[in-house]
Amino acid sequence: MDFFDLLQNHAAVFLLLLTRVSGIFIMSPFFGSLSIPMYIRAGAAFIFSIVLFPVIDGFAEIEAPQSLLLYTGDVLCELFIGWLIGLVAYISFSAIHMAGKIMDMQVGFAIVNVMDPTSGQQIPLIGSFLYNLTLIVFLVTNGHHVLIEALVDSFHTVPLLQMTMNPALSELIAGFTASIFVTGMKIAMPVTFAILMTNVGLGILARTMPQLNIFVVGIPMQIVIGLFTLMMVMPFYVIFLDVMFNEMYGNISMALQALQ
Repeated sequence: MDFFDLLQNHAAVFLLLLTRVSGIFIMSPFFGSLSIPMYIRAGAAFIFSIVLFPVIDGFAEIEAPQSLLLYTGDVLCELFIGWLIGLVAYISFSAIHMAGKIMDMQVGFAIVNVMDPTSGQQIPLIGSFLYNLTLIVFLVTNGHHVLIEALVDSFHTVPLLQMTMNPALSELIAGFTASIFVTGMKIAMPVTFAILMTNVGLGILARTMPQLNIFVVGIPMQIVIGLFTLMMVMPFYVIFLDVMFNEMYGNISMALQALQ
């Protein structure tokens, strides 16, 4: 039995399955974190594939292409499906970074950045706090289990070797990306409005008391009011995360349906 005959049997199913599972370990939150060593992520993808293999292998008979070039294209398609699931999940978390940048700019922490080990990039101070809190809530509410469930359901929605590119997928991705700015503004709105009212009050105070140094008083006041407002809206922020996660799961389903 040569190599291509072997691929037409169970080996083809396992390799394609492993490729799709590996996609979420490239882009998705938590699973694709750069703070997790590459060998651990590769081993986790391999273990997931072994667990899913008996279930996925029984769906249908897989006939691998006879050409190595065509089979390579199918492997890239399966990798794209897994990467797409992780991308849609990552887009939702990117809104947290956007909200943090807006808050830091209003409060006065615009020049203060910290290194995020999960992405390897510098992110705002408040954005780092909100992102870590979001990741904790995501894990506590078993959001990573739902992400794995979405991966398993993808084999029902888009079976192996049956992906079809739909022009509507690009519109969906553009819409999901645009929602980063909308969601970020919604999260940052309480702090932004509080700082706006503070600046209005400081402007009135500067006109009535010209001898007062507004810059000395205003910067610490913006920090205190911004952090106090953030502390007050924190319970509502956790509730908002539940809505955001549900929207994220719905977006993953919409993206997979566009590949049918």
